[in-house]
Amino acid sequence: METDYQSKISKVVNEIKPSAIRRFFDLANELKGEVISLSIGEPDFVTPWNIREAGIFSLEDGYTHYSPNQGYIEVRKAISEYLERRFDLKYDPKGQILVTVGGSEALDLIARALIDPGDEVIILEPCFVAYRATVTLAHGVPVVIETKEKDNYKLMPEDLEAAITDKTKYLILGYPGNPTGATMSYDDLCKIRDVLMRHPNVFVVSDELYSELNYTGSRPVSIANFPELYDRTIVVNGFSKSFAMTGWRIGYMAGPAPLVAAMNKVHQYCIMCSPSTAQYAVIEACRNGDKEVEEMRAEYNRRRRVIINGLKNAGLTCFEPTGAFYAFPSIEGLGLTSEQFCEKFLMEKKVAIVPGNAFGACGEGHVRISYAASLENIQEAMIRLKDFVEELKDGSTK
Repeated sequence: METDYQSKISKVVNEIKPSAIRRFFDLANELKGEVISLSIGEPDFVTPWNIREAGIFSLEDGYTHYSPNQGYIEVRKAISEYLERRFDLKYDPKGQILVTVGGSEALDLIARALIDPGDEVIILEPCFVAYRATVTLAHGVPVVIETKEKDNYKLMPEDLEAAITDKTKYLILGYPGNPTGATMSYDDLCKIRDVLMRHPNVFVVSDELYSELNYTGSRPVSIANFPELYDRTIVVNGFSKSFAMTGWRIGYMAGPAPLVAAMNKVHQYCIMCSPSTAQYAVIEACRNGDKEVEEMRAEYNRRRRVIINGLKNAGLTCFEPTGAFYAFPSIEGLGLTSEQFCEKFLMEKKVAIVPGNAFGACGEGHVRISYAASLENIQEAMIRLKDFVEELKDGSTK
């Protein structure tokens, strides 16, 4: 008698859709060297040498043991100094910072430490695929606000006001945004602050993983910069995107000490600690990584302009991204769903991008294109995109 494995799996897990990002990454991988991949949000840069060297030295010096659950104090001090120097955010390294296995673990810890069954969490879509999943897995209720291109994908205060109920536990605020590349200015956040001040029981999880990749010319601003919201905000950040350290799996959260302690309680049972080698590399990144980050940001900005021009040449409309390294053009009017468009583009032109509905239902009619790839690959992909769109319009595709 065969075992019915499906019936043994949690209903919550069964109902979660697999990540469409990974699906298209895997499809592209099967085609191997033929494909230009603009699908995954992973920098094509190698981690700067001085940061790699710090990790190598830690191994040579024998630092291969477990770290304290919260992370080495030297690492937390370096992160604290970095946050104050770069973002004017002050956090006590002893009790207000927790080193995690990437920003994704931080989001998971927050959900599991804060959510009771039935609690509501406000999510802005289109958004990073893990937001909804972490809330659902913690038996919370995702409450979706659909941000709109006409609003530059910013959270509108009236929409936030309408979404808050007496069951709202926290708001996830992810800017610069994935997949849209949207940013929110100080003035934009002031309006959100005013709404939140009317609802003192609502916390904010501010996902700032792309905070260093901002092309507006203004200094990045966090909602935690507002003194009246500082004690109600948990900042999530990391080193994967801005420091090209995706494979090191290292991130952190910073916030009120009682909340960080609760999340560390979950962390110590489920993960125990972050990789020691990566932690020692982070000390170097925080203290001596500014120049390399600036160089990578300038190159992303260059690629961003190439992508924007390429989309225009292909006849696609696109909100102009001002942060992160994604563009989110519209494909409406071409007769295909976003998944059909991406599959056809991959199979016929050997370019991998991600369907917009992977980031929420309101992303349908769009696709996400990452410009964390080489300029050469981006330029070739834009040529293929132009050909593909023209063929769709004249009906000559296969």
